Amino acid sequence: MNISRTTVHAAIAALIVAFTAHAETVTGKVIGVADGDTVTVLTEGPRQVKVRIAGIDAPEKGQAFGQAAKKVMSDCAFGQVASVDWKKLDRYGRAIGKLTVDSIDCGLRQIELGLAWHYKAYEREQTPADRSAYAEAENAARLASTGLWIDARPTPPWEFRRIAEK
Repeated sequence: MNISRTTVHAAIAALIVAFTAHAETVTGKVIGVADGDTVTVLTEGPRQVKVRIAGIDAPEKGQAFGQAAKKVMSDCAFGQVASVDWKKLDRYGRAIGKLTVDSIDCGLRQIELGLAWHYKAYEREQTPADRSAYAEAENAARLASTGLWIDARPTPPWEFRRIAEK
């Protein structure tokens, strides 16, 4: 059988798109909090799912408010049964999803407390309702100088990472 590289690449691309476009809800216990926007959920099976919280970007651990963001995410989710609605994987294999514990959107909570940015680069991946709620929450936190917004010009995590990579 003679299959061209183009055919193989097209088939692989189709599988990746089919897998990553698949919407899924997983439920399980949050067994780890890496930082303010990444958790690990233990589902039935058992299976561990690393989750990057959709719609937010929290300060990195070595950045101002990084530890506070991790603590607040831990307070919201660690040891709790959570629901994760996700549609795709990031380049590190993490499910990108909305994390909910007892009807609390932990990502939105991070923004409300001034411990994360609404990650506008990916806002089109959010539902219109979430996009609006996250944007409004960030504006309110900024106006109230809540959390990281106490600084006049806090460094966004995506800029902090870019500088750290140099």
